[in-house]
Formats: sequence, C-alpha cells, structure tokens
Amino acid sequence: MKLKVYADRMSQPSRAVLIFCKVNGIDFEEIKIDVSKRHQFSPQFKEINPLAQVPTIVHGKFKLFESHAILIYLAGAFTGVAHHWYPNDAFERAKINSVLDWHHSNLRFGATKFVHNTVLGPALGLPLNPQAAAEGEKILSACLDKLESFWLKGNGQFLLGSNRPSIADLSLVCELMQLEVSNEKDRIRILGPHKKVQQWIEDTKIATRPHFDEVHNILFKVKEKLQQQQSVGASSGTASSIIKPTSQSKM
Repeated sequence: MKLKVYADRMSQPSRAVLIFCKVNGIDFEEIKIDVSKRHQFSPQFKEINPLAQVPTIVHGKFKLFESHAILIYLAGAFTGVAHHWYPNDAFERAKINSVLDWHHSNLRFGATKFVHNTVLGPALGLPLNPQAAAEGEKILSACLDKLESFWLKGNGQFLLGSNRPSIADLSLVCELMQLEVSNEKDRIRILGPHKKVQQWIEDTKIATRPHFDEVHNILFKVKEKLQQQQSVGASSGTASSIIKPTSQSKM
C-alpha cells in the first residue's frame, strides 16, 4: 500500500507535500502531472481527482486532494512523523488550522494573482494582466504585513511563536518561494521591507534541507530560463514567450 503522490513541482502545494514526505521519511512514489501540458485534465487523472488539481494522493483505496488536508492526513497516518509538524494537542492543532485557513483565502490568493499576471500566465494559457498583478501585489503586501505583525509574533523562529516548523510553515513558505520566478526587482520590492518574513523563510529552508532545495530546484531552472529570454528579448527588441523546462528534478 505504497503512497502515491500526484504532483507538479511548479505547484506550490505540490512542493509542500513532497518536502513533507521526504523530510519525514515517508516511502512514496511521485507521479508527475505537468499542469502546463494540461495533464490534470486527462481522463485517467480525473478518475482519481475529478477536480483536476494537484497535489493528489492515493494511499491504498483512499484518495485525497487539497494540500492542507493531505498534510494533515500524512501527519497522522504515518509513524515516525515528528510531533512538531502537527501536534496531538487539540489547542495547538486548532491554531495551525487557523493559519492554514487564512493562507488559502489571503496569502495564496495574493501571491498566485501576482505571479500568474506578471510571469507564469502564458505558460498556463492565460494572458498577463497588469491591473490584476497590481491588485495581487497589494493583497500580498498586506499579507506579509500580517505575517510579521501577527502570525510570526513571539520569540520562536516559526509561525505561532513555535521553535519548530509545522505543516503551516512549510505550506506558506512554499507559497512565497513562487516569487523566485518573478522579476528580481519585483521580488526585492515586495519581500525587502519584511525582514522577519525573510528570516522565517530561511529558517524553514534550513529546517527541511536538503529536501527543500532539491524539490525547489525546478523554480531556479525556470528563473534562469526567464532571465535568458528577457536578455534575448531586450537585445532584439522583442518579447519572448515563457517556456517551462521539459524535465523536472527527479526524486
């Protein structure tokens, strides 16, 4: 009954699930679903997840989608998962759940809206929309303020004042890592004023290495390709299309 994880490493939630499995020594098979090639809409995949989204897991006869639900399930279904990821205490779990709920309707909404409308839209068959990008940046900046003033308050290195990362830290940091594919000036403008957030991102990376770096390698390949295209476009006076790498990092 080996766990199967259907994922696209360009997907922030997919990366969070993959890293969690690797950090906690969960034996699993990664099955790659290339969203840019619309693999998620194949009849075979839609039989597993009718919503046609990644990540999705299959554990025996059990199928589950939505990354937060998956992370919660994995934390309880596999022995050897460190307590700090999703503690047994109901009070501590409720606080982590509150961060996860906030994430989807706030941080994820703003970050996705910004990145898709400044960089990644064409790879997904969507036009770039400067107005939507500006709206996304406004939401994202407000969320970063909230992270610093509320979710990261306390003496701990991680969310909710903890000294060890939870599934919420991993999920939210993977979200913000998507900014790596953005224009460097944009990324610095957005993250630059938020020193506490930057340190928290670094602390989460350190706590989950080497798996964090390995799973995120795809982002840096995309970033390098985008920089090359921008350089060619600037020298020729023409815009270049965004091309996703043809291969992803292997487990």
